[in-house]
Amino acid sequence: MPPRGELDPLTMTDEMEAIDEATQYRRKIDHTLARFSAAHDEMEAEEAKRRERRERLSPTSLLESTRTALHRVVTTAPEEAQVDAEQTRLQEKKQRKLDRSARFGRIAAAVVAGLVFLGIGGAWGAQTYFDAKFTQVSALDENSADIQDAEAQANDENFLMVGSDTRDGASAEEGVGTADSTPGARSDTVMVAHIPADRKRVVVTSFPRDLEINRPDCQKWDPAQNKTTAEIYKGAKFAKLNTAYAVGGPACVTKVIQQITGLRINHFVGIDFNGFKEMVDAVHGVTINNEIPIDDSILGKVLLQTGEVTISGDQALNFVRARHVKGDPTSDYGRIKRQQEFIGALLKKVMSSDVVLDPGKLGDFINAFAKATFGDNLGVKQMMTLAQSMKGLDQSKITFLTVPTVGMANTRGNEVLVVSKTKALFDALRNNTALPDPKAAVPVSEQAPPSTSTSKPKSSGTSKSTTTRKSTTTG
Repeated sequence: MPPRGELDPLTMTDEMEAIDEATQYRRKIDHTLARFSAAHDEMEAEEAKRRERRERLSPTSLLESTRTALHRVVTTAPEEAQVDAEQTRLQEKKQRKLDRSARFGRIAAAVVAGLVFLGIGGAWGAQTYFDAKFTQVSALDENSADIQDAEAQANDENFLMVGSDTRDGASAEEGVGTADSTPGARSDTVMVAHIPADRKRVVVTSFPRDLEINRPDCQKWDPAQNKTTAEIYKGAKFAKLNTAYAVGGPACVTKVIQQITGLRINHFVGIDFNGFKEMVDAVHGVTINNEIPIDDSILGKVLLQTGEVTISGDQALNFVRARHVKGDPTSDYGRIKRQQEFIGALLKKVMSSDVVLDPGKLGDFINAFAKATFGDNLGVKQMMTLAQSMKGLDQSKITFLTVPTVGMANTRGNEVLVVSKTKALFDALRNNTALPDPKAAVPVSEQAPPSTSTSKPKSSGTSKSTTTRKSTTTG
């Protein structure tokens, strides 16, 4: 049979023809001819090699050599054949190993790809499942004219955390009042956790609930439905900070904090204190460093032990809520310190191996957190960013502050900002520069006027504390 290249193409079928029985029959013939042609070509090549070998060992060639050369040729030929055969065997063995390795590699790659797919799919599915549990509200305004140094803040994370003390859902046994006895929503805790783009520090700044603000116009907030209404509350000068949340909810308090700080708030986290204890119980308690016994004239003996103490959910709820504690210099600043202490300890506990490596604890915590939390741009990923930043940094890089105030309530009973020190603090945060000295003197023009009140003065300047207070976690 002539080589396939010499076959008349007109006698061959076209693969694009309609597939009927006749075409299939002709196509089978074509494929058979092609196989025979390929086999014929291979046999021709092998025969050519054999002819070449016979010519090298032909009598004519041997006679032209001397006896010694003839002897060399006669003895060398079998050796060459043996060497050729050995090389062929080695090549075949090597090829078989390569084939097995390739097959194993393909199988391993398929297994790894499957595991990666399942792992990513499982993680994504879990995240989607938990994210769906978070109550989403409208709170952010990332294009606000109040934001300063927007380019410098491009990749910063700013979490505005508000502890909502609404009594909706609270039982009489908890001793905190009910929605009937204490209606509405109030923000007993307002703090901003600032994480710069380089993730080299975390600064948590608290704002007193009685801080005097110029409250803007805000839409009315309905805490029962977690949404704003069409009704507008007119702004008010010389208002307390906690009224912003009470009348306008998350969007209003976000607006106020952006006006004060110039920060671009890109995460809002509202935590209902009624569900707070469930988060603590989900991780089997949180260890804090309690400096003084917590004996509250309203809540009773909250925590009398000092030093490192692991507290339960019920204790934690009262620990962050107590504001009439014997020995506190002031109600607000004592409570702010305890709240900062506890939130830092809770986040570190959540990121500890005791929780992260325990699917039961981690799942229970996320469920409890989602149940007690509402927010904007809030989910598992965002909260892990905050928790990992708190956990992964050297403790000296985590700083808790209170916004600078004059240290004494004014005649309206409000805390008053030290404007120059406040500006210096948030300029440093926005531009990721060194924090100002908290002990710097308050300018004379901003100092509080002499007071005839017998009440103790409140914390002066910026109250600074870090997690070197030995806030620790179990696990």
